[in-house]
Amino acid sequence: MAIAIKTPQEIQKMRRSGEVLSQVHEAVRQAVKPGVSTMDLEKIAERKIAELGGKPAFKGYMDYPACLCTSVNNEVIHGIPSASKQLKDGDIVSVDCGVILDGYYSDAAVTHAVGKTSAATRKLLEVTKQSLEQAIQEVKVGQTLGDIGAAVQEFCEAEGFGVVREFVGHGIGKKMHEDPQVPNYGKRGKGTKLRAGMVLAIEPMINAGRPEVKVLGDGWTAVTVDGSWSAHFEHTVAVTEDGPLVLTR
Repeated sequence: MAIAIKTPQEIQKMRRSGEVLSQVHEAVRQAVKPGVSTMDLEKIAERKIAELGGKPAFKGYMDYPACLCTSVNNEVIHGIPSASKQLKDGDIVSVDCGVILDGYYSDAAVTHAVGKTSAATRKLLEVTKQSLEQAIQEVKVGQTLGDIGAAVQEFCEAEGFGVVREFVGHGIGKKMHEDPQVPNYGKRGKGTKLRAGMVLAIEPMINAGRPEVKVLGDGWTAVTVDGSWSAHFEHTVAVTEDGPLVLTR
């Protein structure tokens, strides 16, 4: 496993990519409401990426057809935007997006509540979001990938939620997916040690029910096996001598 160590200059380029991506996410967030289609969100993101001088990281990647992954309710990740999929009051939609700027990638995801959601759904979103923050706190020189995974797993399983195993986070830089893989489960002190200059896309995917998922016939959309709803939050984070640097905040 050859992990690319980024220079401070490269991390600054990734930070600029991440700043563009955060603005794209904000534009999409403002548009999320009942009656909007996931294709409407896609068009907003595509326009915003172009306006800010970036390129979509997902579109065309392994023939994926869109800039966004828009995963609704029991869809975990990789939901394909569609004009026929309209958001309803009480739904949740996970929006995953990546940007290329000046040859460097950034990757981030947010799950939005649509209108008024139930207390149980709000808890799923809050716990998943908090688990990402817990994981980010582990991004320090000398910590391990196992520490990151354990932070997510311990926090979410204590609340009775299922931690997805089939999909994991990843290194990122001049390519969308680089070494190492970054699971959302693990044992503290185990796995690769973190070094300054590593950049990781950390992305808890957490189910309200059991952890198992399956991929639908479109070859992309992953859904929960038990039909429970799923949340997904992600940031691109650099390991620095001063601790974690979130590039997509």
